[in-house]
Amino acid sequence: MAEAFLANGAKVHVADLEGEPPDGCSHSILDVSDAVAVDRLFDDVVDEMGGLDALCANVGITGPVGPVEDIDVQDWDLTMAVNVRSAFLCCRRAVPILREAGGGSILLTSSTAGVTGLPMRSPYSASKYAVIGLSDTLAMELGEFGIRVNTLCPGAVDGDRVRRVVAAESALTGVPVDDLRDAIKEHFSMKTFVEGRDIAAMAVFLASPAARFVNGQTIAVDGGLETLRSTWRT
Repeated sequence: MAEAFLANGAKVHVADLEGEPPDGCSHSILDVSDAVAVDRLFDDVVDEMGGLDALCANVGITGPVGPVEDIDVQDWDLTMAVNVRSAFLCCRRAVPILREAGGGSILLTSSTAGVTGLPMRSPYSASKYAVIGLSDTLAMELGEFGIRVNTLCPGAVDGDRVRRVVAAESALTGVPVDDLRDAIKEHFSMKTFVEGRDIAAMAVFLASPAARFVNGQTIAVDGGLETLRSTWRT
């Protein structure tokens, strides 16, 4: 997302626990589920860039994989904190800045698992449903101020996170990784994984003037979800 916004001429500030940002954007290291750290982040961003036009609250973790009776309470709480609390904390700080600017765009990231549910992934799926609820409510609250709020629902993005989830499920079920990947593709009409750049392109569109009347929408970039069940039964 950062690379795509940079390529379209935006000034970008990235916040995460670790890693290096793309060349051309500034960067903060913090835990975005920490309210004090998020307050400091937004103070720094406003000082640095003079304001804000768009917020992409995209931080998330996979959470534990397994049946609900085996889910550790601390793992549940961590998944909710990173996936939902962080979005709330960022939105509550971004909204006054965007309102003062006369409008802008907030984009939250859910998942296809936040629309259909997903067995063996109850913390993750519940958190992603919550993100959609937050987004829909904020769209109602903020539309009159010219602040648009939408939700992205990526499908199976071919990257490190999906590879870790597939490996965990393979270890849990004994099903080979390649077989699990093939089974995941069968959930989607286009029989493929999507790439990060596909999600980023939609993010740039939704933040742009071309999407000036797109508000309160949950938009999937997934190759056409037909059904979504864990492959653990196969």
